[in-house]
Amino acid sequence: MIDKSLFIPGLQLSEMFYQEVVKLILEKEFPNLTYSAGLLGGGSEVFGYDTPQSMDHDWGPRLLLFVNDTDLDNSKDQIAKVLSEKLPYEFHGISTNYKIHDQSGAKVLENITTGPINHRVEIYSIDSFLQSNLRTKFSVTPTAIDWLTFPEQRLISVSSGKVFFDGLSKLSEMRQKYSYYPNDVWLYLLSSQWMKISQEEPFVGRCADVGDELGSQIIAARIVRYLMKLGFLMEKKYAPYLKWFGSAFSKLEIAKSLNPILTDVLQANNYSQRELALCQAYEVVAQKHNSLQITAPLETKPTSFYGRPYLIIHADNFSKEIKKQIKDQEVQKISQSNIGSIDQYVDSTDVLSHDDFDRLKIMYS
Repeated sequence: MIDKSLFIPGLQLSEMFYQEVVKLILEKEFPNLTYSAGLLGGGSEVFGYDTPQSMDHDWGPRLLLFVNDTDLDNSKDQIAKVLSEKLPYEFHGISTNYKIHDQSGAKVLENITTGPINHRVEIYSIDSFLQSNLRTKFSVTPTAIDWLTFPEQRLISVSSGKVFFDGLSKLSEMRQKYSYYPNDVWLYLLSSQWMKISQEEPFVGRCADVGDELGSQIIAARIVRYLMKLGFLMEKKYAPYLKWFGSAFSKLEIAKSLNPILTDVLQANNYSQRELALCQAYEVVAQKHNSLQITAPLETKPTSFYGRPYLIIHADNFSKEIKKQIKDQEVQKISQSNIGSIDQYVDSTDVLSHDDFDRLKIMYS
């Protein structure tokens, strides 16, 4: 059993592990090795969301070690072997040895006292890391299609976490390169997100009209999620996958005013209450849009849906005005549709968090 009282936030634990143990071994055993070290990639601790519960799998004293391509080819196995022999069996009372738990491939801590350590100092080059996460290389400049088919969870994985040491002088640059979308791609994503809202905003009331209260609730909940995603886009923050979506949203500036309103939408007992809360939410995001000053100021008060008794923000107006600001010809061509990025039209964990996304680039070609 893992003693959860030993919990240290994983990012902090990783940096301590590097500074107090791994760095010293590398200096002694590989004094001429040029490398960078940090904690990037997947894992709740990379994003700062780990808790003692996280200790049960894929968590512990670990880090990523980046070397140049030549050393990756010639020295990776030797570095890994030396670390397996020289690392301590425990670090701050926590095992440094891992075993594969089940068919899912989850890695769990296992206490041992003899033999080599199955550690998680994972060794990459910058290119092999990017290939694993984004199917690209450091030297490649992403196209608009590339950006639209990079899942945000993967973009977070290469731009979050922390660099402990950058002897290669490239790791920090790589993180900065993927820190957020180019401006015209961002405008297209904003436009597409507003259009998603436009396509469904009158249906909350229409469902209620025909006595479909459950349908009204479902569509309102979908719009709540759309509005949250719009908040990420307006503040130029990547949105993580669903487990951490609400936690990350709560850290946005707009969440201070929007969070309680969206809670009211979800907890409304009838359409009248639901519409009132949605109108308040629409006004907040419309005001936020105007504060960005990417278009002329647009109306922030919801009005009726073409004479029908449903109050909406007419989100398509925002979409159309934002789209007019796009200058990049490649993005202009893509923006003839409103499907947006892979995260805006796909809701599959296999695609967004695993390895099946690159083949979808054909949809933009």
